[in-house]
Amino acid sequence: MTSPIPVAVLGATGTVGQTFIRLLADHPTFRVDEVAASERSEGRPYGKAAVWHEGTCPDRVAALTVLPVDPDRVTAPVVFSALDASVAGSVEEAFADAGRVVLSNARNHRMDEDVPLVVPEVNAGHLDLLARQRERRGGPGAIVANANCAATVAALALAPLHEAFGVREIFAATLQAVSGAGYPGVASLDILGNVVPWIGGEEEKIEAELGKILGRLEEAVVTPPGFPVSVHANRVPVRHGHTVCLSVGLKHPASPAEAIEVIDAWRGNPVCAGLPTAPERPLVVRKEPDRPQPGRDVDAGDGMSVTVGRIRPDPRLDLRLVAMGHNTVRGAAGGSVLNGEVMARLGLLPVQAP
Repeated sequence: MTSPIPVAVLGATGTVGQTFIRLLADHPTFRVDEVAASERSEGRPYGKAAVWHEGTCPDRVAALTVLPVDPDRVTAPVVFSALDASVAGSVEEAFADAGRVVLSNARNHRMDEDVPLVVPEVNAGHLDLLARQRERRGGPGAIVANANCAATVAALALAPLHEAFGVREIFAATLQAVSGAGYPGVASLDILGNVVPWIGGEEEKIEAELGKILGRLEEAVVTPPGFPVSVHANRVPVRHGHTVCLSVGLKHPASPAEAIEVIDAWRGNPVCAGLPTAPERPLVVRKEPDRPQPGRDVDAGDGMSVTVGRIRPDPRLDLRLVAMGHNTVRGAAGGSVLNGEVMARLGLLPVQAP
């Protein structure tokens, strides 16, 4: 039995950082040896620096001293980054240039040409971009990004349809949970009993990222599939669970029954099979007329499955459907952890610092 790979969590005191800590507790592949955060937390025991929001902080991690977010002080060969986008760009580059593998939850490098933007069941093959990125860096360091939380939900729901029938256009409206805004997030007087029809930069991110995730890797370049994507993003008073309402035009029209059969049978890239964080069924089809619902379905597959329902004809395009997934698990920390598990299986991770 091999020893777990030592890892660090950057931005460990925030909402996504805490989710990383929970998911990595007792993990068979990774062991959290270091936590890093901003200057206000630096030097304090993690258990006292982090205001814990869900569950219980593991005792071993609680006793760790919070380090500065600096590759000269954080020595783990693999780092999971929950840093805010305002600082993540240059910091993640510094870690990668120092030879570390950065599994990033931030948006900063998602659209870089040689950075894999990975939802593993959909496009684990895009990890082949690492060869090009490492050649540019001249060492073993690299950045691998997970997708925007709503884009992850949409990409998983669309992938089997795109594989079977070809997607030609997409219209999407998102209903996004408040936990997606971090802590303290959206002011209570703005969101209680309300819908906020704007999330800064969200629509553009989803539109661009879907093209890269569903694109084809050819000669170390991802070529987007070229279909138009139109997105409306909304913040709603739900704690966890992003819902995406989709209307989809297909190159080869399919009936709702055919779509249900394809989605229900889809398991995605077999490289994910049996990994600790991978759900047995990445997509769960509900046939009730009022599902999926965040209040009932958000924890499907321990938060790693996307639930799909209301698959029906569309009078303008071909199909309508609703997809919903856990935004801080599948759409954030869990997505990065699964990326790391796939990379470990493929031998793409260092086991000690360079």
